[in-house]
Amino acid sequence: MDHSHHVRLSSTELVPAMLEGAIIYDVDDEKVGTVDHIDGVGMDSTAVVDVGGFLGIGAKPVALPLHELDFMRDEGGEIHAMTSWTKEELKQLPEHPPH
Repeated sequence: MDHSHHVRLSSTELVPAMLEGAIIYDVDDEKVGTVDHIDGVGMDSTAVVDVGGFLGIGAKPVALPLHELDFMRDEGGEIHAMTSWTKEELKQLPEHPPH
């Protein structure tokens, strides 16, 4: 996916209602998961991302600092994010405990 024409979200748009469900793409531009929920408030918050699995089955929740994700909106208005992590690196992170 060419992200060069996508609009980055402003800091005021980085709220759970906007980010939950966003698709996460890794450094190789592969879909690696989706944002399940946000823990905390503002840029110090954490995005809990369901990584791997298929159709939500077998996905592993991992916590990523919100500032490590680059959230943007595509031409169709869909919100997604890029990360510098690879899918394999994300899978190696500890599982985020359920809340």
